[in-house]
Amino acid sequence: MGRLRDDFAALVAPGERADLARSALAIARIAYPALDPGPSLAELDGIAAAVQKRLAPRTPPVDVATALAAHLFRECGFRGNQDDYYDPRNSFLNDVLERRLGIPISLSIVFLETGRRLGLSLEGVGFPGHFLVRLAQRDRPLLLDPFFGGQPIGEADLLARYRALAGTEAPALPGDALDRTGTPGILARMLRNLLRIYLDREDHPHALETVDLLLVLQPDTAAEVRLRGLLYEQLECGPAALVDFRRYLELAPEAADADQVRTRIARLARGAATVH
Repeated sequence: MGRLRDDFAALVAPGERADLARSALAIARIAYPALDPGPSLAELDGIAAAVQKRLAPRTPPVDVATALAAHLFRECGFRGNQDDYYDPRNSFLNDVLERRLGIPISLSIVFLETGRRLGLSLEGVGFPGHFLVRLAQRDRPLLLDPFFGGQPIGEADLLARYRALAGTEAPALPGDALDRTGTPGILARMLRNLLRIYLDREDHPHALETVDLLLVLQPDTAAEVRLRGLLYEQLECGPAALVDFRRYLELAPEAADADQVRTRIARLARGAATVH
């Protein structure tokens, strides 16, 4: 786990300038420890090159985005995996490129990375419950939904989706619903999706690797420090659990479960003393 964490930390160190595709492929090493990113990066290059060959000089960005969407979702066959949405493979970029199946955020990464190779000014949009891509244009930004074939999506549809998700008849979208999500935010959202899947499956070793990478991006998130401690404890890594529980209390000394965590610390400390 230490090697993956170190490699991931080096990749994401540039922050917003981090290589999104390489960082996403590092996340895939949770399931594929020996993964070579080269073939997946070459696949992204090839997709972009195939679209580029069809473009006339000075093709307007909106037409480039349309051509890219047509190539990805019609000719290449990328699509949202509606039959098995919570398959972990939907979150691994190498699998998404091979199987042509993904979830909103992983398909958005394919769109963002191939679009970047074509010179498009694309950005991720962390819409609640469903990641989107935006073509940034001064006069009229264009929102696209890679999960549903790269189709444009308008304000009425967005509001309907938000109401369905929130279970309310909200009169308008929250002010931050269409905010840009940069590279660290995209990677964190991908990791949180994957973490939820592994926790639901009670796959503690993979959940631990996932939250460990998440804490590279957001090291002072108390809830995730606590969760890593619980996973370490579950996997009988007492010293590591102690470190995380103590850090959790530093970050959230007034937490509702602070006394319970102190009890865990005392029990683990007694166990460590017994061993020594």
